[in-house]
Amino acid sequence: MIKSMNRRDWMKTSLLSAGALVASPSFALPKKAASGAFHYAPESILGEYLPDFPISEPKMLAKLNANENPYGPAPEVVKAIANTAGIGNRYGHGEAKVLIDMIAEKEGVSPDHIMLGPGSTDLLEKVAITRFKDGGNVISADPSYMSLINTAQSMGGSWKPVPLASDYGHDLDAMEKAIDAETKLIYVCNPNNPTGSITDSEKLKAFCSKVSEKTPVFVDEAYLEFLENPESKSMVGLVAEGKDVIVARTFSKIHGMAGLRIGYMVATPERIESVTQYVRSTMGLCVTSLNGAIASMKQNKFLTECRGYNSECRHFTHDAITSLGYDIIPSHTSFMIFPIAMDGKEFMKGMYDSGVGIRVFNINDKDWCRVSMGTKSEMEIFVETFKKVTA
Repeated sequence: MIKSMNRRDWMKTSLLSAGALVASPSFALPKKAASGAFHYAPESILGEYLPDFPISEPKMLAKLNANENPYGPAPEVVKAIANTAGIGNRYGHGEAKVLIDMIAEKEGVSPDHIMLGPGSTDLLEKVAITRFKDGGNVISADPSYMSLINTAQSMGGSWKPVPLASDYGHDLDAMEKAIDAETKLIYVCNPNNPTGSITDSEKLKAFCSKVSEKTPVFVDEAYLEFLENPESKSMVGLVAEGKDVIVARTFSKIHGMAGLRIGYMVATPERIESVTQYVRSTMGLCVTSLNGAIASMKQNKFLTECRGYNSECRHFTHDAITSLGYDIIPSHTSFMIFPIAMDGKEFMKGMYDSGVGIRVFNINDKDWCRVSMGTKSEMEIFVETFKKVTA
């Protein structure tokens, strides 16, 4: 069943609406309001279900519920981790320095611009803890990834949600207008989760450059590397220019290291210091994960292959589901989301009972399926199971 959560843990998300090209209205993306703007319900929520059995005992034919890379880690990464297990009695401070230096060179900044963490979610939360310990508000798209928002609210901060634009990108003009004297951070997830949509990189760069003069802008690029030429679409160059922009990346997605927990953020040294004066960085990392990340930084061929496999499976799944009369929000990530035409709990039970893990979102009393991209065979299983469950 969809697990019930307290208010803080619920994702306060919104009704997605746009013009539809669909043959079956009951399966379609909700229509645009007469004004042409999205219509959002401020108190709608997201419910999620995760299996309660350990991953060492897989019971699913296709685990498509957590946006994990089904192909990783790369073989060289597995080897590096195995070779390092024997020194697990030692701290990995030296390895952390090596990794920081590698990341700094890749991102075109000095090492004092880099902070490591066990995944990018940890860094989102650490920034929220240190930024909102005395209150204030955070501006973000609605819907978006809620980890930073939830933490900010738990610290006494408030959230100023801004509905996505008609193309499902961030409404940058509206976000700028939402800034007030209490705004302590703007959060941008690009590509966005849970919608999979993207905001134009040139418009986002102009926005970040301008508004970072008023308040820091945190750009979460967890899924950026699923795009072609991701470096050209990153906001990290603004950090090198001295802008008060924070960029987060993770090894959890395209690198295939979700369970190994490692990520990083790039920011000005002053912004890094504003976080590390309260919380520690590399103490949360183990020497095995650090060596795995060091090895993964060198696996360009593997990353390119994963990007290609993901794109192939995304197109296959999109075509298969839209052929059944469903509308899907155009995705630039390793997942996609679309409204379904049956009760979400019943749908989810049918999928899980058939060995296929997905997530169900309840957005403004309408149920949505979010499915992660697995291997081609897993996506074929998903499509056939989906047909059976929804028949």
